[in-house]
Amino acid sequence: MIPGVKGVAQTIAQEVEHSLVIGGHKDSRYSEIYQLTSDLNMEDRIIFAGPIKDEDLPALYNGADLFVFPSLHEGFGLPPLEAMACGVPVLVSNSASLPEVVGDAAITVHPYDVKEIAQVMKSILTTKSVQEEMRIKGLKRCQEFSWRKTAEQTLNLYEQVVHYEL
Repeated sequence: MIPGVKGVAQTIAQEVEHSLVIGGHKDSRYSEIYQLTSDLNMEDRIIFAGPIKDEDLPALYNGADLFVFPSLHEGFGLPPLEAMACGVPVLVSNSASLPEVVGDAAITVHPYDVKEIAQVMKSILTTKSVQEEMRIKGLKRCQEFSWRKTAEQTLNLYEQVVHYEL
């Protein structure tokens, strides 16, 4: 477990009333998270949803007040864009492709700095003007991405390669 997580979790739990939903496949590291949840007596506020079906994601995003994605390794980072498309403020790690994907529409943090993550989460969750600004920026940002645009750019690249002269 990252040092300081317990104290930070206690602090943020006292300052915001939100629940935390953790989605994704469970692995060996989950035992520490389960234990911390139990130690903090937060079983009623931390929901371990497990893998979430694609068709269920829009409902989950739309029910969220904040989407937190402190990923260390990402190919593209589609989940933050999906959350933005649902009007949800987004917090992501400042690593991999995520800063490029979200642009200025999300807040980026160091993925191992639990105090920074907690402070930013608290700021977003307790400041309506920040939530609204992030919602607007996120909706605008996700419009820059589409499968049609991806297909057109891929086709354009293929055409350039085919017509490339040595």
